Amino acid sequence: MAKKCVSCGKKPVIGHAVSHSNKKSLRAFNPNLQKVNIVLAGKKIKAYVCTKCLKAGKIVKAPLRA
Repeated sequence: MAKKCVSCGKKPVIGHAVSHSNKKSLRAFNPNLQKVNIVLAGKKIKAYVCTKCLKAGKIVKAPLRA
């Protein structure tokens, strides 16, 4: 799975998982991506878009039937 938003380019960020004993190990903070049908450059494609872009209306969803 491509872990990158088509609209804003949001991708995973690396950080630390901190235990109770303050021991740190690496972990990834993944964006909330959804696979949706969108219209991009006049073509209907399936792409991964983050939920913030969906809620903000930054992308145009493709109609169900054309």
